[in-house]
Amino acid sequence: MPNDPILHLLGVARKARLLEIGEEPVGAVCRARHARLVLLAQDAAPNTRRRCAHFGEAGNVLWLELPFTKEELGFHLGRGSCAMLALTDAGMAAAVADKLALRDPERYGPAAQQLREKADRTLQRQKERRQHEKNLRQGKHKPWAPPPEPKKSEPSGTRPPKSPAKPKPPRPGAAARHGKDGPGRPAHPPKSGPGTRRLTGKFRHNP
Repeated sequence: MPNDPILHLLGVARKARLLEIGEEPVGAVCRARHARLVLLAQDAAPNTRRRCAHFGEAGNVLWLELPFTKEELGFHLGRGSCAMLALTDAGMAAAVADKLALRDPERYGPAAQQLREKADRTLQRQKERRQHEKNLRQGKHKPWAPPPEPKKSEPSGTRPPKSPAKPKPPRPGAAARHGKDGPGRPAHPPKSGPGTRRLTGKFRHNP
């Protein structure tokens, strides 16, 4: 099967370092939760099959049996024999599952749909993260600022300061009693006479 699309995708994933080959590497990426799909050769031993199921459970990842033997997988991946593989990229895992579903929809269809949905969510998160980093570089996000402090309310029992009192208008008749200039000065200077005291100097009054 030199031109098989599934084997071709696995070869591309190996060159891109998105494929782990062998039980130990597969178990490591599953425990680290980096595996996106575990693949098993159709003629794998029962013990290898049980370990594959355990890795899938530990890494919360799907595992599928491929329609290829260990020798066929090893030949296309540059190994003498290969019983277990793990894809570490969500998009590549969905692509391989889609190819398997085209070959056998009843067997691989549900898994392909599930992996495609996961790949779409992962791609959306990557786009949002890249857009967020771009916004930060362009300075579109305003720097964080603390919220304004609430205004302090006046304590109960305090009164506002009193406004200055307005001067009271003079009562009617006061000007008549004290003259135009107020109570400090008489309206008319006193007449001189025998019983009056004459002012001298500055305040002298000439009759």
